[in-house]
Amino acid sequence: MLQVLETNGDVDKRELYKASREKGCTAYPLKVTLPEIGSPSLLDRVQNRPDVEGSVRLMRKQRMKERGDTVYIPPQAKPSLQSSDNLRFPLMEKVKEFLVSDQKVFLLLGDSGAGKSTFSRELEFDLWQSYKKSGRIPLHISLPTIDKPEYDMIAKQLRRAEFSEEQIREMKHYRKFVLICDGYDESQQTQNLYMSNRLNQHNEWDAQMVISCRTEYLGIDYRERFQPGDRNHAFNQSLYQEAVVAPFTIDQVQAYIHQYVSVHQPIWQTDNYKQALEHIPTLRDLMTNPFLMALSLEVLPRMVDSDQNLTSAHITRVGLYDHFVEHWLERGKKRLGETSLSPQAKSAFENLTDEGFTLNGITYLKNLAVAIYKEQDGHPIVKYSQLVDGKSWKAEFFDTEGKKLLRESCPLKRNGNQHRFIHRSLLEYGLARAVFDPHDKGRSEPSENMGGRRGSISSMLSIESKDRLDQISDTIGQEPNIDSPLVWGTFVKDHSLMQFLAERVLQEPVFKHQLLAYIEHSKKDKKWRKAAANAITILVRAGVQFNGADLKGIRIPRADLSYGTFDSAQLQGADLRKVNLRGVWMRQADLRGAQMTGARFGELPFLTQESQANSCAYSPDGKTLAVGLEDGKINVYATSNWERIRALSGHTSYVCSVSYSPNGSQIASASGDSTARLWNTETGSLPLILSGHTRLVTRVAYSPRGCQVASASADKTVRLWDATTGDCIRTIHGHDRAVLGVAYSPKGLEIASCGVDLTIRLWNAMTGECFRILSGHTGFVQSVAYSPQGDQIASSSRDMTVRLWDAETGACRHVLRGHSGDVNNIAYSPNGEQVASASMDSAVRVWEAESGICRQTLTGYTGVLDIAFAPNGNQIATCSADKKVRLSDVSVEASRSALSGHSSTVCCIRCSPNGDMVATCSVDQTIRLWDSKTGELRRILNGHSDSVFSIAFSPKGKRIVSGSADKSVCLWELETGTCHYTLTGHSDAVQGVAYSSREDVVASAGDDMTVRLWNLSKGECQTTLNGHTGGVRSVTYSPDGQRIASGSKDSTIRIWEAGTGECLQILVGHTGWVRDVVYSPQGNQLASAGYDKIIRLWDVVSGESRATLTGHNDRVTFVTYSQQGDIIASGSWDTTVRLWDVATGKCRTVIGNLVGPFVSVAWNSTSDGLVISGGNGSVLKWKIIHQDGVCRAHLLWSVISGTLALAGASIHNVHGLSINNKRLLKQCGAVGDPETLLRETGKTLVAVASVVSKLKESSAGTGTTSSITDILIKQSEQTEQMD
Repeated sequence: MLQVLETNGDVDKRELYKASREKGCTAYPLKVTLPEIGSPSLLDRVQNRPDVEGSVRLMRKQRMKERGDTVYIPPQAKPSLQSSDNLRFPLMEKVKEFLVSDQKVFLLLGDSGAGKSTFSRELEFDLWQSYKKSGRIPLHISLPTIDKPEYDMIAKQLRRAEFSEEQIREMKHYRKFVLICDGYDESQQTQNLYMSNRLNQHNEWDAQMVISCRTEYLGIDYRERFQPGDRNHAFNQSLYQEAVVAPFTIDQVQAYIHQYVSVHQPIWQTDNYKQALEHIPTLRDLMTNPFLMALSLEVLPRMVDSDQNLTSAHITRVGLYDHFVEHWLERGKKRLGETSLSPQAKSAFENLTDEGFTLNGITYLKNLAVAIYKEQDGHPIVKYSQLVDGKSWKAEFFDTEGKKLLRESCPLKRNGNQHRFIHRSLLEYGLARAVFDPHDKGRSEPSENMGGRRGSISSMLSIESKDRLDQISDTIGQEPNIDSPLVWGTFVKDHSLMQFLAERVLQEPVFKHQLLAYIEHSKKDKKWRKAAANAITILVRAGVQFNGADLKGIRIPRADLSYGTFDSAQLQGADLRKVNLRGVWMRQADLRGAQMTGARFGELPFLTQESQANSCAYSPDGKTLAVGLEDGKINVYATSNWERIRALSGHTSYVCSVSYSPNGSQIASASGDSTARLWNTETGSLPLILSGHTRLVTRVAYSPRGCQVASASADKTVRLWDATTGDCIRTIHGHDRAVLGVAYSPKGLEIASCGVDLTIRLWNAMTGECFRILSGHTGFVQSVAYSPQGDQIASSSRDMTVRLWDAETGACRHVLRGHSGDVNNIAYSPNGEQVASASMDSAVRVWEAESGICRQTLTGYTGVLDIAFAPNGNQIATCSADKKVRLSDVSVEASRSALSGHSSTVCCIRCSPNGDMVATCSVDQTIRLWDSKTGELRRILNGHSDSVFSIAFSPKGKRIVSGSADKSVCLWELETGTCHYTLTGHSDAVQGVAYSSREDVVASAGDDMTVRLWNLSKGECQTTLNGHTGGVRSVTYSPDGQRIASGSKDSTIRIWEAGTGECLQILVGHTGWVRDVVYSPQGNQLASAGYDKIIRLWDVVSGESRATLTGHNDRVTFVTYSQQGDIIASGSWDTTVRLWDVATGKCRTVIGNLVGPFVSVAWNSTSDGLVISGGNGSVLKWKIIHQDGVCRAHLLWSVISGTLALAGASIHNVHGLSINNKRLLKQCGAVGDPETLLRETGKTLVAVASVVSKLKESSAGTGTTSSITDILIKQSEQTEQMD
């Protein structure tokens, strides 16, 4: 009723409403809120029990009062950090489901500032609101504020809330708790708090725990720190759940802005913020983080002039913190100026103001952050008591009047005698600013572009003027700052701090030079080695590349160089002990004499086989690895030194599958000779041959107890055998085509099989009856596996997917997409938390079994046929078509949680017409735009729902068109990154797109065997070109726009009249798919790339093939002309790029020693730059240098996918390499002899390198890969023809 008065026309009534709002309503006598219970009940007093409920309700009242009026948007969460948006769920609902379940621990993960603490407080508030007498008590525990929370943390928190010891004992035995533990990472814990506090054990606290932790704080086996278990530390995964706080969606951002404006009433209005959000590209990513969004909304009016062009504004994370801290200090100064101060405080305030209050505040913040890291190893809580700490380091920050004023004005908060920054990230920011402060006098220079994000050190210096080079040399040559935190601390694993400093590198060239100075001075004096290790880690993280850099003698032990680029770098005599070199690019680097003890490469040496490796399996104790080969042999290796200890011979055809018995005493093998065999692992003898199948045996599996063996066969059956006698116990019929996989459930009660009929069938192991059929795959189902817990089934298929099924209901939980080739095999990790998949796309993917999200992609393989986890879960073995078994260490992680590059195969690469931008598209469903000069990522275009196969710039360079496996063509505005059109009409994947010269028409080529011409003014298809008899893979316009050329799977090229759609010519000559076609700049010639390993040059007028360019030994995927039309570049699956002279048809140079395959090539139209993209997600730019008749390529920048590249690197006399690392480097193409302790070891390595070299030579040019299913198809076709 009062609200109605607000708009009433009567002035007196409006005044009445206003007065009621200001004074509040008088309590109505019959509606009075009863006071909180303040004394124990009569029953409690009779029983002499301490009053608990009264104190609990007082705590409830206090905690709800402390919440205040805050901006809160209910967060969403995902099962994993990499989860897609369609897997989001409301976090509060999920936690409440947990609280009514039997589960005990809910782990809440998220990046710094993701809103974990805000949610924890809101959860507590929500639980207090619904609290009822004697109900569960929500207890919020800020872990960093508790001394040793691993012991008795509930009692410690209750004492802080002023509960008596009697009350605490009473609550321990009679009350239940919901523990909301915030800041596991800030408390620097490594222990399992659930276990160490003995929760839910006999006579201990009865509690459920919700605990939060920053994602980057955790390692590979982090769940062991949180999962509940019994007193014997046997973990129970069923009692545990986790979620990752998801970034804000655009709708959540809009809602937060609306609430923020309503609550805080800032200078800007909602529309101002929305305009900034829409037009400042970098702002969108920052504002998906709640804490950064709060910072952004507060300081944006200071950072951005409302009259400026918002699209030109560039806002960074560190820039936000700069403005936020300065703004906070200015508000503190204003508040103090308006406060009545004591004479001493007033004098101190005046002195601080005269010297510069904000500057003094920043200095205080930096010094406090440094002291916290130096004196407390980064523990964020500072406890200060004048009596106890009056003479300690803490007194410097808390004693004097001036320090007290600065403390009150800084972004700190106080709880009793405990002081901390209002957010952990501000502590890290303070330390980062202590390392480099852009406002320190004499340090900062104008922030000019000095090569950008990815310009290499060598290339950066080469373009500077002489004066500038002298200035840089002076900076690097000066003695570095000995007092810098980089000198005394090791911060390579502090990800948030590294991010702040990496952004400073991008903004401040002088900081880059200071870091280079630490590296340079480490060459002369080892006192700088810790600083140098920090410095080079920061530079690598910032994307600085060290191609050709002089790094001789640098000392950088324990640095993290993962995914760094050091092409042709000079590292002679460098101290690289315990350096993380995972995925590093050191092609042709000089490492002679370097110290490399403990260096980590993230993988082990591969095992070269005599023939194609089809299958592999670890023994249950992890001491041996068995490998089944194409030549019918089985090799057994000792995992201690990876020496072959036994070769089992007997099969007369290829070995399809190998498996160890549960006790490790037998190896079962399946073969193309229609038999399965059981081998004695101790002697290598063959006690049993299992005969009965009439066609090849595709898979074998032991029952959990080892008493039975199941075999799957192309004869459409599964047979069960007695492992002791070899007798056939049962033959299971049901599949109507070949059976490709078989697996027992962990309890042995069920058997799963899969096959060519696209199904997975579940059988009763005792009766052989089929009780469920799982359908959904659209290609042959290649393999099937049960999770170790038995609650999930995984299957892999030729449809390029992995499916995860509920073992109890048969429902499909997840469809895992990402592979671009057949998925041949799958394997669960020993703890069941991960599933690894092996694919013909030459990649291995590791997925979260619970969420179905890809955690890791391993590249550098060739047609992966099988995969196996080691029993300890830290290692993966894979079998490949290139006769190699590769061993990957999945326990070594890089400092960066994600790279800026694509996460899967890059399908196409193009340069903008003006040469300033490079565009790439990928199987990962994204299009990425890169700065052509520096390699910096400018923008990511999201919108397609499947792999993006092709892209093309408009002639004016303002738009880009893309074609996708989702059957659509999308038109994008580059300035805004928005999708202008989505054109649909193709009935299959779109493989090629091209713009007409007038920009009014786009041509698209599809696997539906058509080329479609789209009218862009109407957004509709105007013409469909029919004629090809196979999918169309490429389409291009002639320079004058009058002709269209298309290349197809039918091995032909067709020339079409652009206006009428009439087919003018059919060019025949290729014997395989035509993958790419392109016109010369003059328009008189057409080049085509074929899967027949050939490039053909065609006369446009006559249609005749004028030249055939041969040299590639695998399919050629892309071809492109230089701007002048005199050189052609081609990319191939043979991992090389070749440059050809158009006039002579001769190969001028080969860019080799690459980690490929490289599938797309494009010329930069304004320079001699060549950009190439790879099947492993890499993007590289090269400078093509013509000198004295010689053509050579120099790497300018690269975005690498993480594949180790060491071809041509010199490792002569390198010290400290383990035997395995020596083998690995040799296998990767490194040259020279490392230091060896034994002469014979050196001889062995030389022999291994020689064998590898010969194998490479013998396998070159074959280009053939045969999986078991390929062989099966051929046999099936022959059988069907006979029938």
